[in-house]
Amino acid sequence: MQAEIITIGDELLIGQVVDTNSAWLGRTLGEDGIKVTQITSVQDDADQIARAVNEALARVSIVLVTGGLGPTRDDITKHTLAELFGMRLVRDEQVYETVRRQLAVRGIAFNELNRGQALVPDGCTVLPNRNGTAPGMWFERGGKILVSMPGVPFEMKALVTDEVLPRLRTHFSLHANVHRTAITFGLAESILAERIAPWEAALPANLRLAYLPSALCIRLRLSAYETDPEKARSEIGRQFDRLTGLIPHYLVGYGDDTLESVTGSLLRSRGETLATAESCTGGNIAHRFTAMPGASDYFLGGVVAYSNEVKTALLGVDPDSLNRYGAVSRSVAEQMAEGVRRATGATYGISTTGIAGPTGGTPGKPVGTVWMAVATPEGVHSRCMVFGSVRAQNIERSSSNCINLLRLQLLGFGEPPLSDNI
Repeated sequence: MQAEIITIGDELLIGQVVDTNSAWLGRTLGEDGIKVTQITSVQDDADQIARAVNEALARVSIVLVTGGLGPTRDDITKHTLAELFGMRLVRDEQVYETVRRQLAVRGIAFNELNRGQALVPDGCTVLPNRNGTAPGMWFERGGKILVSMPGVPFEMKALVTDEVLPRLRTHFSLHANVHRTAITFGLAESILAERIAPWEAALPANLRLAYLPSALCIRLRLSAYETDPEKARSEIGRQFDRLTGLIPHYLVGYGDDTLESVTGSLLRSRGETLATAESCTGGNIAHRFTAMPGASDYFLGGVVAYSNEVKTALLGVDPDSLNRYGAVSRSVAEQMAEGVRRATGATYGISTTGIAGPTGGTPGKPVGTVWMAVATPEGVHSRCMVFGSVRAQNIERSSSNCINLLRLQLLGFGEPPLSDNI
């Protein structure tokens, strides 16, 4: 079963808003055996919308449209689709009352533009939107389906989950696809591929492996298409168990797991706590932990010790060490980690100090040089890594590798060979 996605909005085409809807839809539809074959973005123009819809319906059985359903006059998707399908707009009383109640709760006046949101094409099926004022709309023509939904991501996702997918499953005979993704960190893609080559070669014929590299990790996705879901999930689980034995240091988790979510879960399960002392990462590590719900279970706090004076005053770093070795050194990183652990009473303290760039490097300490440390109840572990010359990348890589250093300590793995890390 094939589908196309059409996203509508000038803001998408000028780069003001990033289209995350299509990525989510592609992943979600794929799990139900619906393959997205094309994604089209068009501006808020009736002719372009109509052309894109007609072309998509000529190619595939399912077309999902997002955007252009708000209360303002530039939201023309509903009017365009009504004309395209030969329907007239009529007031839907249920939508009318839903919009009125939602605005009343928020203290917003119910004006003519809001009343217009209750107008729907008379031949479509209205899909209630529990998170917003613009309903979804389900159209059928010649055995094909077009669904129009708001562009606001959390509204669209709820509509797809609650209304669209259950209807598609009933309307079409769908064959499930099963995907599961392992998250790895610490090996470059070429080294990872070489390391797991025997495992990849021995995969069953019905499983396909995809490498999905990003700045923060490499994902390994195993997929089974048009299959018995339970059998496929069981087989994929067995294969990933085998993979764990090959790369135990580097397999972080699965699905939406991240270095910080896995590390946070380890701390929570052990009843242990963490504090951070950051220089070159500027609080990014603390942000990554505190962005997750429930981080207060294990995260006590952090210090952004950017200047030498703050390193000394708040973390107890020895001024003589700063003068003798410099701020970017093993000694200072270890004292920072110990200092924040001591100051907060945390079980673990982690630290970063480095040269994020693009300036500030020397022949002995080039841009991208970062020292990081983990202070534990048993002692301090530290390491130096050299990244590149791009500041934003250095901050993210430093943050990830520092979190990973803690993760490895929590798992009792110690440290992988330095040459393996990225």
